Amino acid sequence: MIAFISGTVDALEENAVIIDTGAIGYRVYMSPYGLSALSVGSQKKIYTYLKVAEDAMDLYGFLSSEELSMFRRIISVSGAGPKAGLAILSVLRPAEFALAVVTGDFKAITRAQGVGTKLAQKIVLELKDKLDNADFIKTAGEETGFKPVTTSFDNEAIEALCALGYTQSEAARAVSGAEGETTSQIISNALKILAKNL
Repeated sequence: MIAFISGTVDALEENAVIIDTGAIGYRVYMSPYGLSALSVGSQKKIYTYLKVAEDAMDLYGFLSSEELSMFRRIISVSGAGPKAGLAILSVLRPAEFALAVVTGDFKAITRAQGVGTKLAQKIVLELKDKLDNADFIKTAGEETGFKPVTTSFDNEAIEALCALGYTQSEAARAVSGAEGETTSQIISNALKILAKNL
């Protein structure tokens, strides 16, 4: 119903922003990550999702259409409401979330406030097949600046890094940014990337 709101940031609240569109001020609930990018008086375009309930109509906002799209996927899972969606996107960027789902790294999702192990596992289970396609992984790669993981060398390197104690999400991200013609070269370069991120 409301695809986006464009206007002046009138006020910042603990979990929402008031956007002045000229005649109406809209309260839009956003993640701490999203709110941190806003400042009072600035002009902003916020992509929105309208949740209609019996006793309320709430707007949820995002800085990009990709973030909104991922939010919609998250809340499509039974038990994952808008608050859980915002919490997850507060700790994981859309491409990072996609990577966590595709690699089965539900622990990364539990970093979100209020998202327990059972819900995180359910999200991974229900979204894994929906996110595991070439077009989406390409989008995720562009967002993170990494190439998608595609070769058997890459998969072997990820397994090796997991054996060293890294999560699947951390390993996959590092491997996707590592160059190499053999598994050992990829592992070596991935370890350098991981070391830089510590």
